[in-house]
Formats: sequence, structure tokens, C-alpha cells
Amino acid sequence: GGFLFLSVNPDSVGASGDEDEEELKEPLLRSSPDDNEGALGFIEAWKIPGVAPFAFCLFFAKLVAYTFLYWLPFYVSHTAINGKYLSNEAAGNLSTLFDVGGVAGGIFAGHISDRLHARAITVASFMYYAIPALLCYRNCGHTSVTVNIVLMLVTGEFVNGPYALITTAVSADLGTHSSLKGNSRALATVNAIIDGTGSVGAAIGPFLTGYISAKSWNAVFKMPVAAALVAGLCLTKLVLDEVREKIQESRSHTVAGQFIFSACT
Repeated sequence: GGFLFLSVNPDSVGASGDEDEEELKEPLLRSSPDDNEGALGFIEAWKIPGVAPFAFCLFFAKLVAYTFLYWLPFYVSHTAINGKYLSNEAAGNLSTLFDVGGVAGGIFAGHISDRLHARAITVASFMYYAIPALLCYRNCGHTSVTVNIVLMLVTGEFVNGPYALITTAVSADLGTHSSLKGNSRALATVNAIIDGTGSVGAAIGPFLTGYISAKSWNAVFKMPVAAALVAGLCLTKLVLDEVREKIQESRSHTVAGQFIFSACT
């Protein structure tokens, strides 16, 4: 309704834009020097330190996450919990707790990585912790509904935490890497590569599950366990680099502390 009362031009309400014409000839938004650079090439983006390891890590992390996202309701409805089978509706509602744990895991992973300033260590640790969580859920989740809920929350936390962290903070860090020399167009390219690689894993996981689940439930659980292990191993070099960096920082702080102490005494 407000459009009916809009003025046709400034003159109709006694406002003249002549005095501002001079200023408006200049563009209101100037492109920064960075915007004049060419877009980062696909191959160049893969060469950015850390992009390939995190991309492949996300491939396997999303394989695990999306396998459970699509398959977990079916598994819960066909597995007796404390001797009883849940209805499809109850199984679907129960399975949403996996995503609830994932939300908490994403926040927790982000908080830890910000405190430690170590993205690779955080992501790899979560993926390794996901392995015992998956095995515990398989072996103990059927004992009671309460145990199933707790283990599902914990599993969702460790599985989805790295996935959330890589697609947000890690991608932003890599897209603004010092090797790019401020190229503002790199962030979108890096995000596309990392998330696109992860999406391939998200498609492959549920696809393979359909064939594997026909053989046995254990075979299905072995696939995400192996994928979680490989996801963590993809970051081995980056983890070692961050560990060395932390050791060097610790030594430098120790030396500085000893120097200050000796100077004071």
C-alpha cells in the first residue's frame, strides 16, 4: 500500500537534487584494489596450504554425517531397544537427537578451536572420538531408550562438530590465507572446493549404505568408523604442524618468563 504514496521525483515534494549532482556523479561504492584482481583459479585454490587436507577430511566427515542422517531412523525402527521395537514415527523423532547433538558439537568444536587456535587438532580429535562413540552406540544403544538417547547425542556431537567447523571457520581461515595476498575473491572459491568435495562424500555415504545394509548392520557401522578414521588421518600433517607450533610457543613463553624472572632478581 505504501507504494501508492511514493513521490514520483524529488521536485514533486520541493526537494531538488541539483546541489548533490556533482557528488553523485562519483560512484557511491568504489571497488577496492583487491576486486580488480582475477578470480582465483581452481588449481591455484587447491594449492593453498590446508585446502586439500580439509577438503578430503570433509569428504569423509560428511559421508559419516549423512549416512546417519538418512539411515538412522530406519536402523532405530528395525532394532529392538530393551526388547521392544519403536514405531516409525517414534524412531524418526528419536533420530532427530543426532542433529541436536550435532548442534552442540558444532558450538563446542568452534569454542575449543578458538581457545586453542588449532583447527586441525580440534577437527581430528573430534573425528577420532567419533569412532568409539559409533561403536558404543552400536553395541550398547539397544539396552535402553535412555542409553540410546545419550549415546546418540554424543555420537552426533563428535560426528557433526568437525563438519560444522570445517564449513565455517576453517573455510574462512583458508580463504584469507596469507599466501593469497589479500585476494578477496579467493574465499568463495575455497568455500566451493571444500564444501563441494564434502557434498560428494555426503552423496556416496547413503548410496553405499543401501547396498551394505542388505548384508548386516555391523557392516554399515564399519563404513562410518573407517571413514572417521581416514578423516582424522587426512589432517595428520596439519596436526603435527600445529603441535610443533604450540611447543615452540610454550618454549618461547618459558624463555621469556625465565628472562623476566632473572631480570627482576
